Amino acid sequence: MIVVSMQQRQALVQAQQLKMNTQLFQSIKMMELPILDLKEKIGEEIERNPALEVVEEPGSLSLDAAAETSPKEEEAYFDTSSDAGFVRRSMDGDEKRQFMEGAISRPETLQEHLLWQLNLETEDGEIRRLGELLIQNLNDDGFHIEPLEILLKNENPARAAEALELVRSLDPPGTCTAGYEESLLVQVWLLPDAPPEMAAALDHLEDLERAKFAEVAQRLGCAEKELRLCYNRIQEELSPFPGRQFTFGETRYAVPDVEVRQKDGDMVIVLNNEEIPVLGISPFFMKIAGEKANGKQTRDFVRENIREARWFIQSINQRNHTLLRVTRAIVEFQRPFFAKGPKHLSPLTLRDIAEELGVHETTVSRTANGKYMQTEWGLYELRYFFSNAITGRGSGGSKFSKEGVKEILKEIISGDTRRLSDQELADTLAQRGIALARRTVAKYRGELDLGSSYTR
Repeated sequence: MIVVSMQQRQALVQAQQLKMNTQLFQSIKMMELPILDLKEKIGEEIERNPALEVVEEPGSLSLDAAAETSPKEEEAYFDTSSDAGFVRRSMDGDEKRQFMEGAISRPETLQEHLLWQLNLETEDGEIRRLGELLIQNLNDDGFHIEPLEILLKNENPARAAEALELVRSLDPPGTCTAGYEESLLVQVWLLPDAPPEMAAALDHLEDLERAKFAEVAQRLGCAEKELRLCYNRIQEELSPFPGRQFTFGETRYAVPDVEVRQKDGDMVIVLNNEEIPVLGISPFFMKIAGEKANGKQTRDFVRENIREARWFIQSINQRNHTLLRVTRAIVEFQRPFFAKGPKHLSPLTLRDIAEELGVHETTVSRTANGKYMQTEWGLYELRYFFSNAITGRGSGGSKFSKEGVKEILKEIISGDTRRLSDQELADTLAQRGIALARRTVAKYRGELDLGSSYTR
């Protein structure tokens, strides 16, 4: 019998941490939104907050004006550079149709989302195999289908525990657990600044939902105020069913968030703002906030709504700013792709972009996930540009990305008149300096939805 668990140990550590308040949490969530979800979120916020209003429809913005919209230092949680450098403009009918026509309708599954991160997080073949085994065993909620003691009964316990911990730390955190109770506990463990009362509060959620804070605080031996803060964070920052965000009841269309095209020998990045209005603060609310004749309760209400509206606008600006920085970095790393096509996609990891921009890898992951880029070669999810290296043969030791190799394989098969077997395809790739096993060729061929030599 195999027992895999994560243990919590007490330790005294002095560290400088950033407190995750509600506004900062909102900014992180805004970072994750594709353009259609962002449009929906803006509509909801306009209905909720009377201080927020639509100033104008999307227009043009020069490079100089774009630079002025960079986030202030105290608000730049995700990055430190103020170099936005993008063009925002409206498109005519033909250009907009070309921009939009590549939209696709296949939603991403939880398994696909986790497997993508797993393949970028580790080069260890055994950990990757165990991680894939764990991920394929998850239901729509993100919980185990087969109990771990059965699924992993023939595996090395230490290696299985390592793979389990890695999968649980991926986005969304708290998957690969037995149920919502364990999922919430794992999510608390992964929070960098979670107080000890937060994990303890999970055992008393029913009482806390009934507002029995004083009674629970007495049981836990903590202050009622601290317990209320913990409960608020549990409601705002944790998800009891982390996998459900990937379950869709209907087809969803992917719309490009950015466009990259060549112009005068250089790459131009265009932010798609066709559906996103320009927001501002209501002048009426600004006037009320400054009038002393109004009562304190009225002024407090107005000022709170103004403060939230400003933070919401800043969150949108931060989301766009970070998206453009990530896109620009991708373009710099993947220039051969944009110039010559998919066969020339280079190996690239989240860490490469994170180090280039001076941000955390999870920021890059959130920014890339679910967002699409329109290129001259078609519509691609930003995650497509991240791929591990496949080392080629020869003294040069050239490296190819997995997606680039798959494009080369597709080209070989499309021009194949002899119905090459998988081994013959592997030999052909080897002649081009790409060493792959026959079973790997078969796997890539299956991912490309290309038949075997008998069915082609």
